[in-house]
Amino acid sequence: METLVKVLIYIHALCGGIGLISGIASIGVKKGSRLHRNSGKTFSYSMVISSLISLVIARMPGHENLFLFLIGVFTIYLVLAGNRALTFRGDSKSSADTIDKTISGTMLIASVLMLLIGIYQVTTHKGGNAVLFAFFGGFGLYMTLKDFYTFRFFKEKKNAWLSSHIGRMVAALIASITAFMVAGLHIQTLITWMLPSIIGTLYIAYWNTRASLAFTKN
Repeated sequence: METLVKVLIYIHALCGGIGLISGIASIGVKKGSRLHRNSGKTFSYSMVISSLISLVIARMPGHENLFLFLIGVFTIYLVLAGNRALTFRGDSKSSADTIDKTISGTMLIASVLMLLIGIYQVTTHKGGNAVLFAFFGGFGLYMTLKDFYTFRFFKEKKNAWLSSHIGRMVAALIASITAFMVAGLHIQTLITWMLPSIIGTLYIAYWNTRASLAFTKN
């Protein structure tokens, strides 16, 4: 069993590393270019595979970790939702479909669960990952509620798909950077978990502002 776990961890780390490199490449090149699309696809596949493996590892005997399991679910949501946002571009889609709602709905449930666990640990002084559960639960809840808002008004808000795509994909990259710092560099502090998300949020806000100005001019 331990041999299997080690193999899975190596594959998980390899895919995560590929995702990290391709993710950084995708934001460093011209948006919409062929290189951006190809590096984005590599990033997406790598992160989903890495996260799926993490779900398995986090439930194996001796390696059970509910927090890391839910973070894996969060990362998969970010990648899938970020890519699905592209389907709302132009006039090819009139409304959100079952796939869109299932992806966001699943994460909505997971976010509420994380938030409740965080609140429970804080109020009962259980310690653990209370702050992290609450932080990522609240972050996930905000994103999924925004998804359902976007599903209703994406026709009126022409840049909604771009805002959603940028936000989810950058957040997924943040997850890979955080994983590298925590698991790769073994810097397991509260600030290590939260700082990339804070910086990434500012980056997302910057690009959303640029996107809004571009659509306003057009």
